[in-house]
Amino acid sequence: MPELMSAVIHSDAFATDQPTLTAHDDLALRPWTDADAATVYAAFQDPDIRHWHVRTAESVEQVRQWIVRWRSAWACGNGQWAVTSNGEIAGRIGLRQSDLTEGVTELAYWTLPARRGHSIAPRAANIVTRWAFHDIGFDRIELTHSVHNAPSCRVAEKSGFRFEGTLRQAGRHSDGRHDMHLHARLRTD
Repeated sequence: MPELMSAVIHSDAFATDQPTLTAHDDLALRPWTDADAATVYAAFQDPDIRHWHVRTAESVEQVRQWIVRWRSAWACGNGQWAVTSNGEIAGRIGLRQSDLTEGVTELAYWTLPARRGHSIAPRAANIVTRWAFHDIGFDRIELTHSVHNAPSCRVAEKSGFRFEGTLRQAGRHSDGRHDMHLHARLRTD
């Protein structure tokens, strides 16, 4: 059946290799490699990262499988980047649940404990958001977090994601379902 409207983002937008994204400071966002598996595994031993994520890392080998899936998801418009500061991994940022027809994606991130409080996540969010709007053509990027995750709310606010409301019982965490704050940025913001 013919579509009434064409997709906002053409399917070949993700036909090339996932790029490394940079800004004019010490941060770079690069695709994950197998060599990063031990760092991701160590990150998921942090109680805060474990609490705010549904998954848990049981081994470095399991994380290697995640990295393979992250790389293969690129073709569908979902990207996961290692956030590096002066060449060292400081966290993760990603676009997930991308809908190329609607031009909407969701931002997700975490920061290693030693790098928290240094604006790593907001700076990385701005880098990937600028790229997603201007180079790929997304119209809307959403960000959700538990209403109990105040640091994540600060990241959203510092990154220019406007608060749009509360989604009741919309997220699962290690201690059960949580209400989730919804923030978003539009290409026109």
